[in-house]
Amino acid sequence: MRIISDKYVSDKSSAIKNIFRSLHYRNYRLFFGGQSLSLIGTWIQRITIPWLVYRMTGSPLLLGVVGFAGQIPTFILSPFAGVLTDRWNRYNILIFTQVLSMIQALILAILYTTRHVEIWNILLLSVILGCINALDTPARQSFMFDLVDDKKDLGNAIALNSLIVNGARLLGPSIAGILIASLGEGVCFTINGLSYIFVIWSLIMIKVKPQPKSENIPDVFKEMKEGFNYTFSFKPIKAIILLLALISFMGMPYSVLMPVFAKDIFHGNSNIYGFLMGASGIGAFAGAFYLASKKTVLGLEKLIPLAAGIFGIGLAAFSLSRLFTLSMILMVATGMGFMMQMACSNTILQTITDDDKRGRVMSFYTMAFLGTAPFGNLLAGSLANWIGAPNTLLICGLFCVFGALVFTKKLPDIIKSITPIYAKMGIIHSFLLCLLFI
Repeated sequence: MRIISDKYVSDKSSAIKNIFRSLHYRNYRLFFGGQSLSLIGTWIQRITIPWLVYRMTGSPLLLGVVGFAGQIPTFILSPFAGVLTDRWNRYNILIFTQVLSMIQALILAILYTTRHVEIWNILLLSVILGCINALDTPARQSFMFDLVDDKKDLGNAIALNSLIVNGARLLGPSIAGILIASLGEGVCFTINGLSYIFVIWSLIMIKVKPQPKSENIPDVFKEMKEGFNYTFSFKPIKAIILLLALISFMGMPYSVLMPVFAKDIFHGNSNIYGFLMGASGIGAFAGAFYLASKKTVLGLEKLIPLAAGIFGIGLAAFSLSRLFTLSMILMVATGMGFMMQMACSNTILQTITDDDKRGRVMSFYTMAFLGTAPFGNLLAGSLANWIGAPNTLLICGLFCVFGALVFTKKLPDIIKSITPIYAKMGIIHSFLLCLLFI
């Protein structure tokens, strides 16, 4: 009995080590620690702004407009940001963007505290943050590649990053709901501003090799065109980017409409809003934990349409539910589906992309993931004004399911295209490669 018990403890310890194996690298540990604290503040602010806007205006349309203003810069600037990410030092870019993000949050806090906050300055600061994120996101995603020495652990590093993002997504809304109800929105903005101190400190402590500088600097638009052709001429990258864009465009607006469900459907306050978003965070956290436990990138391509389908079905069912407990459960499924589809897409893209084009490919990933969302927010806000928030989410969910089915149909060709790359990297053995094409 003792031998069995010791073996169980050993297996359990080994499984935990496997999940957190990327923390073996010093640079990644520092990045992980700084992000863990800073992202909680980010999610507190991300939840606070829609609630503040809806409290001030009572307009679902303005919720969509503010969401649009905050994310449209990503759509416009991401292709340029991708070129700059491949040209400039990603490490320096990240320190620069974190300092600017801290200043943006503190300005919001000062405006609220001095009672000068208005819709127009919320819109303006949202646009400014969107511009910062347009440069920050592709740099951050590409920088992940530099933090792990063994590239076979890249998928684990990305999954762990999703784990802390969604851990923050789990804690942030709940904390925001309590803070808004007890101390007001200004405290939320202040906490977010101060939280950037941790990530800036962790970045300063990281030691990375300098990126090689090219003697010949080609034209920006020529590089952008090269990145576009590379991204959309390779079937797997193209299919992943297009599905992500559809899910983001039709699915992401659910978070913008959550204040409407919390206040008008479930007749609650900011706490109910925090619980709904927190439930989504629980699902996302669970999905990230599952992906971190996977030892290889193999099979993630099959999880992409499955996760997208779960997200779409969860969204459609949530739109029809009027029971708060059931809606919380559906939010868990929705959060899990969206996070897994996004993280699997990220991991495969980073794995199969050439090193010298990683920044540009990840800029299109950013464009698909964040850049299409503002158009979805605007559409969702307009539709919600016309046909109501529940009917809007029902339509959005059905579109997501349709996208998952189309991707599933293309899956055999996608697997056939990426398998030789996995073989070259040593992820899949050559004899298995032969079996796949027999």
